[in-house]
Amino acid sequence: MMSTTTPTTPLGSGASAATRLADQAAQGADDTIRATQRVTNEALDRLSDKVHDAHDKAAPKIVRMAEQAETLVRRGSDALREGSHQVREKAVVASDRTIAYIRDEPVKAVLIAAAAGAAMLALVNLLTRSRH
Repeated sequence: MMSTTTPTTPLGSGASAATRLADQAAQGADDTIRATQRVTNEALDRLSDKVHDAHDKAAPKIVRMAEQAETLVRRGSDALREGSHQVREKAVVASDRTIAYIRDEPVKAVLIAAAAGAAMLALVNLLTRSRH
């Protein structure tokens, strides 16, 4: 029978020192991780505060710009509506004048219409011949 003996004193104290060093290294790593997390959280808090400040400063400007854009759109729409109304009125006046002219000068009106038609026909013929 063989008996196995383990040396306790020299290796045992070396093993406990290594364990202590490993524990200290682990504790140091944990402390470093916690410190890094704290610094990171503080930096994120500062960044979040800056983002909120920028939002608070920009929000009224954005609202004001949206209101100004809405006012411009409304003014443009009103101007377009007014312009359209004026064009309709001018077209009615021109139509009334044309009808009155035809009533007052029927022969001249027919001759003018015939001349305009002949000019348009000549222009169409000229354009179609130049393509062939």
